[in-house]
Amino acid sequence: MKKAELMDFDKALELYEPVLGFEVHVELNTKTKMFCGCANEFGQGANTNTCPTCLGLPGGLPQVNRKAIESSIRLGLALGCDIAEASRFARKNYFYPDTAKNFQTSQYDEPIAFNGSLTIELESGRQVTVEIERAHMEDDAGKLTHKGGATGRIQGADYSLVDYNRGGVPLVEIVTQMIEGGEADSPEIGKTYVAAIREIVKALGVSNARMEEGNVRCDANVSLRPRGSNILGTRTETKNVNSLRSVERAVRYEIQRQAALLSAGGTITQETRHWHEDTGRTSAGRPKSDADDYRYFPEPDLVPVAPSREWVEELRATLPEPPAARRKRLQADWGFANLEFQDVVNSDLLDAVEATIAAGASAQAARKWWTGEVARLANVAGVAADSLVQPHQVAALIELVEAGTLTDRLARQVLEGVIAGEGTPLEVVDSRGLAVVSDDGPLIAAIDEALASQPDVLAKIRDGKVQAAGAVIGAVMKAMRGQADAARVRELVLERAGSAE
Repeated sequence: MKKAELMDFDKALELYEPVLGFEVHVELNTKTKMFCGCANEFGQGANTNTCPTCLGLPGGLPQVNRKAIESSIRLGLALGCDIAEASRFARKNYFYPDTAKNFQTSQYDEPIAFNGSLTIELESGRQVTVEIERAHMEDDAGKLTHKGGATGRIQGADYSLVDYNRGGVPLVEIVTQMIEGGEADSPEIGKTYVAAIREIVKALGVSNARMEEGNVRCDANVSLRPRGSNILGTRTETKNVNSLRSVERAVRYEIQRQAALLSAGGTITQETRHWHEDTGRTSAGRPKSDADDYRYFPEPDLVPVAPSREWVEELRATLPEPPAARRKRLQADWGFANLEFQDVVNSDLLDAVEATIAAGASAQAARKWWTGEVARLANVAGVAADSLVQPHQVAALIELVEAGTLTDRLARQVLEGVIAGEGTPLEVVDSRGLAVVSDDGPLIAAIDEALASQPDVLAKIRDGKVQAAGAVIGAVMKAMRGQADAARVRELVLERAGSAE
């Protein structure tokens, strides 16, 4: 892929005004697919969760998933949208190998939810209100895996494999209106907006919201217009960006790329683009279609969705505390400094820390273990931290540390055992024999041996150079395999050094 010319970001903003728009696709966590009874499960064997309906075979007729409609309405309400008294499904026609029906069942001019807004807060404290045009229901496409190429993309691949398990999974697509005035904050606005959507769907419980599994994906639209002009530029749409950091980077990259191209006298092609995480660049996809190209028409096999106003109000009553209000409340309750709390939020560990505190751990200890050792092990394993271990297990581990049964070093070993499936923290302590040695007898024996083997250190301690005791403490901790309280060892080292013959 040829490296594109980029303009300095600040220079680009001097010449052009970015105009943004985002389409966020949220996979709903219903038990079955949108229009059939196939299981909605991630990670199953390829093409095992399929049937004639989701494969578009003759005779297969769709039935709407009521739970998906309920989840869509709740999400629309949480975004401040109006809920349509009647909405209709439509066929969006396009031909691609991952769409077995050769059309997507979506909603066109009659979405379930419309006219919403979401106010986000940037790290600077600036608040930005993002106007939401619509949130509509649709089914997802399958998944293509391209084989033989160097990049995993279709370009250069020898062949492609298609898995239709995801085909037919219920989606809500949230479409914003144009976002103007973002200026230098434009990349952060993208990241923060998607993060807010993700927070909302997690709080509602309507999606697993794991971006690494494709539960939340963002199409980022970027265009530039010259300063002082009212004429919108041609937009590009960077498709299926599936991490918050990548959304931010993709928006920044497109601003710099388009600015360089326009300043050199070039033109922007209205197209989809692919984001490459490894290189931090986008590349051209396909020319971007307009609505007319999809030949929308009403889905003849499905009746309109007409939720009663009573049902809508019942669902409104189930909405949880808004995520922004919850964050402020939790930070105040836990007494975290701004940086401490932001660390938890940025690590996506708010729920895990809250549950650990509810299980009896102190706030600071819960934060320390989740953002420290648990996050480290999750990073090594390449999984989300909250999928590695349960909050009640972390709380039980913290209890053992605070009771003096474990040191932090021993607790890290116990945590590895818990993750490996060896049992509860207490069971791992017992099976591995990892408890702190509380009997002074073995400690004193190890200390006396260490002092006898290091007479020069003993002399320094007796001369008042107590910092020299560190060498003895290290030897004792090694002899005890780390199963000793370092503070108690130090206390005994100084005591025995004073009485040693």
